[in-house]
Amino acid sequence: MVAKAYPIRIINHNNGINEDEEGVEPYVGLEFDTAEEAREFYNGYATRTGFKVRTGQLYRSRTDGTVSSRRFVCSKEGFQLNSRTGCTAFIRVQRRETGKWILDQIQKEHNHELGGEVQAEETTPRPSRTPAPTKLASTVNPHRPKMKVVDESDREQRSCPSSFKRFKGSGEGEESDEHHQTQQPKAVTGTEPYAGLEFGSANEACQFYQGYAEVVGFRVRIGQLFRSKVDGSITSRRFVCSREGFQHPSRMGCGAYMRIKRQDSGGWIVDRLNKDHNHELEPGKKNDAGMKKITDDVAGGLDSVDLIELNDFSNNHIKKTRENRIGKEWYPLLLDYFQSKQTEDMGFFYAVELDVNNGSCMSIFWADSRARFTCSQFGDSVVFDTSYRKGDYSVPFATFIGFNHHRQPVLLGCAMVADDSKEAFLWLFQTWLRAMSGRRLRSVVADQDLPIQHALAQVFPRVHHRYSAWQIREKEQENLRLFPSEFKYEYEKCIYQTQTTVEFDSVWNALINKYGLRDNIWLREIYERRENWVPAYLRASFFAGIPINGIIEPFFGASLDALTPLREFISRYEQGLEQRREEERKEDFNSYNLQPFLQTKEPVEEQCRRLYTLTVFRIFQNELVQSYNYLCLKTYEEGAISRFLVRKCGNENEKHAVTFSATNLNSSCSCQMFEHEGLLCRHILKVFNLLDIRELPSRYILHRWTKNAEFGFVRDMESGVSSQDLKALMVWSLREAASKYIEFGTSSLEKYKLAYEIMREGGKKLCWQR
Repeated sequence: MVAKAYPIRIINHNNGINEDEEGVEPYVGLEFDTAEEAREFYNGYATRTGFKVRTGQLYRSRTDGTVSSRRFVCSKEGFQLNSRTGCTAFIRVQRRETGKWILDQIQKEHNHELGGEVQAEETTPRPSRTPAPTKLASTVNPHRPKMKVVDESDREQRSCPSSFKRFKGSGEGEESDEHHQTQQPKAVTGTEPYAGLEFGSANEACQFYQGYAEVVGFRVRIGQLFRSKVDGSITSRRFVCSREGFQHPSRMGCGAYMRIKRQDSGGWIVDRLNKDHNHELEPGKKNDAGMKKITDDVAGGLDSVDLIELNDFSNNHIKKTRENRIGKEWYPLLLDYFQSKQTEDMGFFYAVELDVNNGSCMSIFWADSRARFTCSQFGDSVVFDTSYRKGDYSVPFATFIGFNHHRQPVLLGCAMVADDSKEAFLWLFQTWLRAMSGRRLRSVVADQDLPIQHALAQVFPRVHHRYSAWQIREKEQENLRLFPSEFKYEYEKCIYQTQTTVEFDSVWNALINKYGLRDNIWLREIYERRENWVPAYLRASFFAGIPINGIIEPFFGASLDALTPLREFISRYEQGLEQRREEERKEDFNSYNLQPFLQTKEPVEEQCRRLYTLTVFRIFQNELVQSYNYLCLKTYEEGAISRFLVRKCGNENEKHAVTFSATNLNSSCSCQMFEHEGLLCRHILKVFNLLDIRELPSRYILHRWTKNAEFGFVRDMESGVSSQDLKALMVWSLREAASKYIEFGTSSLEKYKLAYEIMREGGKKLCWQR
């Protein structure tokens, strides 16, 4: 005879119920040996109470795929059948590390009448990847099993009713026991939210939930948004009760929320919902709240903003409390790593932001000496990469990226960003600037969210901020999806084929008038910000060849991703960084030891082959070769100033104007390639060829594109840098050179003696010159 223990002496014996236990109800902290036992217990409770049970959602571990929690729901949950009423009663059990299953969430209230004792509905759980335990014969066990109450602080947010699972893929890691094909109607004013409710836009869903909240008696905040990892577009949004979370004394961890998910058609559908509040409601109370349009400016990342906009403008306010997305366990790991790096790298820099309210750690920034030295050479144009904000990233890891003389991405600093507030980005940009000895930026590529814009404008007031391409494309997809294909074609042509700002403005206005879109708010807003994203407006600023139309790949690639575990972060970080730096060393070797073939007999080609790196020389060489396909005609001359019209043979539409000064050999072209990339274009090269200029003036050979750029050779003050910048360049150049002596000099005793002798002789000369 085999005995099987049941919680609180609930005995499963020929489907009978122990009469001593008829009054026992489920509660948080109840412990079971298996999920099957929990289901049988809930069946017994349901039979006594007067409802039937179905097996709801299960959740699997992202680590090994095993079932980590299960839900058992009232049979009237959902709306898939006429007999169902959307009842939210359920229990959820979660598997602990001990192998036990703990009841950690419960909802006892039903929205329908309960009968007397009913026979429990037969439910067959969906087969899981792990084999089900063998059912054993059971008998009465007189011993009461152990019970453990789960600390309230460990409870997860209340999950959604299982009726949401009919939308395949509605939640990551979820599986459903049912498949449904019922088409749900679109939202109707006055109805309650339910899974399957459809909306034409996210703003419509927000307004609907606000109206529902006013009737029920609570207020709404915009919660999380999630982005696609493919193109960065917003895929889902959450609207939560204003008392969600614990960041403010008025909040009490309420779990009520509604989540909407974007459909392929462009509409939105409710796929998760929880109507239960843990506080008193005030039905019918008017919120007196006007709704804001949903934009990334007010709902970026995990930051939440209260939707409270009082009609009394003297009291108009938006509550915002800083949160911290960095897990507490990250701080000791990173600080230990930083301290160990400082023992071997004297130039290693790190800083931690402190919350002024409670002194707790917030954002973190760090950069090794190599990154700081690299910034002195290639920190003129920077990409601030916050890819973690595109989706549900568990690691808010951001990077500062530059582009070296091989046009390879190079690391200029890393950060863990606590939240998406202006305060966080302001601290981060100021810290980066301090770490880089006040290096002056010329341009930056970063997201267009208001906190980032305001922080950049305050720390780098004269820097040209270019919006991230993925954000522009996301907003285009969202706002142009209902426009005809003819408009989209002309829109793309206007943006990417116009060559000058005057031409763009003219084509844009003609396009807007043609389709009668003067009143379109989004088109008006992006036109007002055209300097930050339209190629014709970007070409006047130096961006070191960073592609305008392409999405920049993350620096660490697949080495670090959204779910990188804590224990592997440091090793993956160092592995990815070393891989990038090894690629840079290979290009250095190739540039010094390989010589590309010349394709013309022009002296300027030989000059640039001698100076430029392989990658940059190939770009210049292509421009030189292409210049032979153009015709050059002088259109104006007055004194030393001449203007030329350079057009492509056989293509009347491709033409550019070049202005040339014979006094100082200064040249400029309407294509602005030199201003944007730091390399002369085919049009100026054609004019130089016509005027028999056989060697490029030194001002057109940027030091950052030359072979010896990485060594930081500072020539003189005539390079145009300030005395402060020059001193910083000299410091980093000498420090990098000294580190190489140390690196090679410590590899053996003989090399140590040689390195020491060289440095000693150099020291004598320095003393002699002084």
